[in-house]
Amino acid sequence: MPIDFHDSRNQSTYTTRVAEEQWLRTIEEYVDFKGKHVLDVGCGGGIYSKAFALSGAAHVTAMDFSVEMLKGAKENCKDVNNISFIQGSALDTNLKEQQFDILLERALIHHIADLTACFQEANRVLKPNGRFIIQDRTPEDCALPGSETHIRGYFFEKHPKLIEKESIRRYSSHKVKTVLEQTGFHRIIELQYWETRKTYNDFDQLRDDLLNRTGRSILHELTDDELMDLVKFIETKIGHLQHINERDRWTLWIEEK
Repeated sequence: MPIDFHDSRNQSTYTTRVAEEQWLRTIEEYVDFKGKHVLDVGCGGGIYSKAFALSGAAHVTAMDFSVEMLKGAKENCKDVNNISFIQGSALDTNLKEQQFDILLERALIHHIADLTACFQEANRVLKPNGRFIIQDRTPEDCALPGSETHIRGYFFEKHPKLIEKESIRRYSSHKVKTVLEQTGFHRIIELQYWETRKTYNDFDQLRDDLLNRTGRSILHELTDDELMDLVKFIETKIGHLQHINERDRWTLWIEEK
């Protein structure tokens, strides 16, 4: 069954990673976040809120619709003093108009049924010329084959029903760009980006991560037995490699109000 983001048992599932330095440098090419006020909607475990806060943002507001996710984020960011946490929805943040210089929605829009309402709210809370960063996977990103670095591709090779699920919930690039234009945004750039998800010393560490479904909502669609079969399948594909550098491909849209 799908992951329950309101379940306290899932509170820390998105707190075990850190944002990679190259991700920040890529964003920095198009968005000046130094000294700026940032809103991170759908902050999850606070990974990217923390990255902005520690890299020069004046203040970061981390928002999630799940109180349990926010508890995990607060714990993850407890040593960072320029982050505040609030519960809220991407469709109705209940924040003042034109309050933020930068808005990040990472791994969020595939959970949103009304993309127009989501982007309209983003436009409302951004200052004039504010930058809107969206990061998510398109169906094309999800369908890439598995490899010793793209572990996610094996999920769909072993369990084709998962790619059907992904295709339904993921937006095409054309759809995202169309709705952004309709809601008053102007494109800075669209790019495909391979982001390091995590590095494992050996397959045992990867196995534990997979079996715990850590930060992988799609794996909640599998039964425990199906998940075990998947882990065994991946083991036959990549063997007992040392130093596994897992990477996922995302699409980034960077827009200006």
